Amino acid sequence: MKTDFLIVGGGAVGLSSALALLEAGYRVTLVERGTVGQEASWAGGGIMSPLCSWDYQEAVTRLTQRSMGLFAEAAAKLHATTGIDPEYQRSGMLVLPPFRDEVATQWCATHQVELQHVEAGDCLPGLTGNALFMPEIAQVRNPRLLSALRRRVAMLGCTIREQHEVQHIELTGDRVTALHTSQGRLSADAYILAAGAWSGKLLGEQALQMNIYPIRGQILLFKFDTPPFSQILLQDSLYFIPRRDGHVLVGSTVEEVGFDKTPTAAARDDLLQGVYNLFPSWRTRPLVRHWAGLRPGSKDNIPTIGRHPQLTNLYANCGHFRYGITMCWATSELLLNEIEGEPQPLPTNEYRWL
Repeated sequence: MKTDFLIVGGGAVGLSSALALLEAGYRVTLVERGTVGQEASWAGGGIMSPLCSWDYQEAVTRLTQRSMGLFAEAAAKLHATTGIDPEYQRSGMLVLPPFRDEVATQWCATHQVELQHVEAGDCLPGLTGNALFMPEIAQVRNPRLLSALRRRVAMLGCTIREQHEVQHIELTGDRVTALHTSQGRLSADAYILAAGAWSGKLLGEQALQMNIYPIRGQILLFKFDTPPFSQILLQDSLYFIPRRDGHVLVGSTVEEVGFDKTPTAAARDDLLQGVYNLFPSWRTRPLVRHWAGLRPGSKDNIPTIGRHPQLTNLYANCGHFRYGITMCWATSELLLNEIEGEPQPLPTNEYRWL
């Protein structure tokens, strides 16, 4: 009989982990402290790539490239089985100066990622100067992806328990025997921690050297009758993500402020100034919405994936920083392979707990 798993965390990583296990024949219960799909995975932008991949370590690149290669098929399958379109699309990304041209060019050549040197104005009238265009960079509409994932795991028999905040992990010897939540005690054969920014706090001393902490990010939302441009735009840390229906997301900040996800006027004004510097005409356009989320920060943005070194039935899939959605298919694949003792498609040493 297959193992009964309990997954803590209902974001993209928790849901994709649940999906991988369910499709492999396991029984799964997913526990979420709030509402499934309403934390960092919902709050982010849905860019299917690190902002500038050449700024990250190879361990991040391996996961993002593996996952990006799986995303189109996974999104199409979700659409077909649930009726919810995650709106996955290869919109391309235009990188505006300043950027490290030689580093970017070398990185793209090494990793076989298409890169074009273009005039910014040729891609988007009104802009000037040299730019980099990466035509294969994709995006997904993350709230729709999360809705599709939730529906799919429910269709496959996943038990979802919302408003169940884990308060205590019950241990017996080298095993987790139960989770004590705000709604009572829950037990399973094995447990997976995918609780995002709350993962380290939940584990306490059992976190060992895994250091995951919250990083607030704030995003603005504008609305146009039709999309003002088709490609993702990036300048320094400021990005613009156009949706099919005319919405444009603008983000984002990187703030270490603990577990406070309150949007601030200072961040709003700073983001707006970046918007107006590029697009002065947007000064007359109303701001539709402003929100914040808490990303799970980790050392060098490298997640922890796999079995706990001391607790034999506890696994982790957490610490993805900005890239939980981007990495979700690859990290759930690596987790399932470890559980089943199957070969991995890529080196995994950097993702281990210690």
